[in-house]
Amino acid sequence: MTSHTAVRRRRLPIWLIPMLWTLTLGLWGLSRQHSVWRDEAATWQVARRSPAEIWHMLGQVDAVHGLYYLLMHGLFEVFGPSTTTLRLPSVLAMAVAAACVTVTGHRLAGFWAGLGAGLALGLLPAVQFYLQEGRPYALVAAGAAISTLLLVSVLEGRAGALRWAAYGSAVLLCGLLNWLSLMILPAHAATLVWTQAERGTWTRWAATSAAATAGVLPLILFSRSQSDQVSWIPPLTWHMMIGPAVLLAIGGLGALLDRPQTGRPSAAAVGLPLLAVPQLGLIGISLIQPLFLDRYVLFSLLGLALLIGTALGTAVRAATPRFPRASMWLLPVVVVVAAVALLPQSLAKRSPASRVDDVLAVAADVRRLKETGDAVLFVPAARRDTALVSPEAFTGLRDIALQESPEDSGTLKGVEAGPARIRATMLAERRVLLVTDATEVAKPAAAERDRVKTSVLRMYFTVVADHQVRGRRVTVYERRAH
Repeated sequence: MTSHTAVRRRRLPIWLIPMLWTLTLGLWGLSRQHSVWRDEAATWQVARRSPAEIWHMLGQVDAVHGLYYLLMHGLFEVFGPSTTTLRLPSVLAMAVAAACVTVTGHRLAGFWAGLGAGLALGLLPAVQFYLQEGRPYALVAAGAAISTLLLVSVLEGRAGALRWAAYGSAVLLCGLLNWLSLMILPAHAATLVWTQAERGTWTRWAATSAAATAGVLPLILFSRSQSDQVSWIPPLTWHMMIGPAVLLAIGGLGALLDRPQTGRPSAAAVGLPLLAVPQLGLIGISLIQPLFLDRYVLFSLLGLALLIGTALGTAVRAATPRFPRASMWLLPVVVVVAAVALLPQSLAKRSPASRVDDVLAVAADVRRLKETGDAVLFVPAARRDTALVSPEAFTGLRDIALQESPEDSGTLKGVEAGPARIRATMLAERRVLLVTDATEVAKPAAAERDRVKTSVLRMYFTVVADHQVRGRRVTVYERRAH
């Protein structure tokens, strides 16, 4: 064995650097000043329920996130509820995604392309947002990265039953976490077309993909009955497509700079479909039913990172003949410059203000303002998530509108009494705490129950304390003297 070979074998694996880089970005400011916003509050409160209660809820609402809720329930049981337990799975998942993108880029376009792709992924603003989010989107990205790496392995001639089984399992798990992730299958089909895959590869891919899709199909069909959950998503507009257009333009430039080796799959053939197909697919679906949210296709940014890495690798190769030593510093310098340029955004995404609201901050106000015998109301009823995430802050308060608890009703916000009963109950109270949205994000009351709550408070009660913090508001009312 030559000394050169020995050095190569002792060298750290290339994927380790982007993995540690992404972990560092994820752990930086992980608690967001101990804040949890409404989407994460849903994860938190459901994860604290028993498996039977979660299963009961999935029959009514949020079936699409069932697997994720059960996973988080297990983690909360083992490690306890905390912002770290809530978000660390996303950090670890995105670190795995960065490692897979690095290996994929290395195989397709060389060392510098792989390293650049892995480092670029963690810096993408959308990735930095969902990297620290207690929701399943980073886990989906990890599964998509694994399945893409496995597909590349197959195209390189490393096919085998075990790899196909792993590919199908990764696609299946992604689909069960978010069935829109199945759009990775037409992206991979485009790659097979681009690389002129053999008939045997097509046959095995089609069979594996069909099996994975069949496994997700019951969830797709059942979750369609809960489509009211996404009725709040606005219809697609032209300005909403600016973001995807910019991403596709950047990715297209990276694809043009790709210089593939003859007889091998290229970074463009893998990265461009992975970026473009989910983005365009979601736009197409949103023309039928509004579903256009970037988090649903977060995994498509794996393709963008791969194409950015390819462009960086091309630049390093072009500079090497004339500047052999300086070319080795090109990628580190670009990463540092990009990190510095994105620092304001990175800091902003790690602040509580990066989210609509904070359920923990307003709970602290409730704890401070409440008195023995007080009642509490929530407008809208979904703001009950504050009490569900921080029940100790509401100890001693009577939730006078609640008729059936979220756990018993199998819902996220519980079932409230009718407007007439809420009115009568309120008029018997001396002090009421109202938990609602802060003025800048509040919407007019839509439900009749909520209109009754606000009108009774306005007509028969006087405000004695009013505090707004991080998108939430708690107001203390006292009954006027007759």
